[in-house]
Amino acid sequence: MRQYSNRSQRGFSLMEILVGFAIISIILGMTMLNYSTVLPNYKANSAMDQLLYQLRSARERAISHRREVQVQFVGTNQLTVTEIWLVGTAPLPTTVTFEGGAQYTVFSTVPDLPAPYNFGNTGPIYFGGSSSPPPTMKFSTTGAFIDGGNTLVNGTVFMGIPGKPSTARAISVLGATGRVREYHWDGTQWQE
Repeated sequence: MRQYSNRSQRGFSLMEILVGFAIISIILGMTMLNYSTVLPNYKANSAMDQLLYQLRSARERAISHRREVQVQFVGTNQLTVTEIWLVGTAPLPTTVTFEGGAQYTVFSTVPDLPAPYNFGNTGPIYFGGSSSPPPTMKFSTTGAFIDGGNTLVNGTVFMGIPGKPSTARAISVLGATGRVREYHWDGTQWQE
């Protein structure tokens, strides 16, 4: 280490400052390049987590409150949950809008879920063997997922950010148990 006799000669040299600036620039550049690919996946995960939470919460409420809880997939990016009470006493429905531009969507390059959860993927909301889901779907007091006629309904909800297949996400619902499972598309296969 150098010993300086004059206090004004202490500090960093121009070369040390330039090297420090170069290192910081390289790190920021690498971060920004990675940020553009990570951000859409983060947004898709956030939307899937919202939907997953609402569906699981609806099932748990149906079981614990001993009341049916209806779910409606509204438009391209909303879910409405309503607890069914006696006429005139029901609480207000809860409507959730997905963040970050995520929507119900299917990608032509992404296949259906693996067996035994491959209920179909001809539409983003696929329940009861049809891409047009039943108008009424609900969790029963036993936790089962049923339609308006009390028939068990299996199905899958596909979502992601339109135009970005790497953001494909899916949630399957098993009718008999009401179990809700999540899946992420990794570019080659679905991961649970």
